[in-house]
Amino acid sequence: MMPLAFVEEGRRAVIRGIAGGRGVLLRLTELGLSPGSEVVVVRNQMAGPMMVAVRGTQLALGRGLAMKIQVEVEG
Repeated sequence: MMPLAFVEEGRRAVIRGIAGGRGVLLRLTELGLSPGSEVVVVRNQMAGPMMVAVRGTQLALGRGLAMKIQVEVEG
């Protein structure tokens, strides 16, 4: 597993865990980012926010938040 922030553009990953308090977990769940969800990294330039696609929606995530999301990369 690795933080979502380190996943390369175009790769698919499955969320396996979220670090942080209840507020972080609730916020991410409201965005559709919860354990078991599949995400596709649309843009990740390693500086500034990254863009991910989840459940048919594209979301911009700050790097700090993306570091709290543990994923397993597919393929």
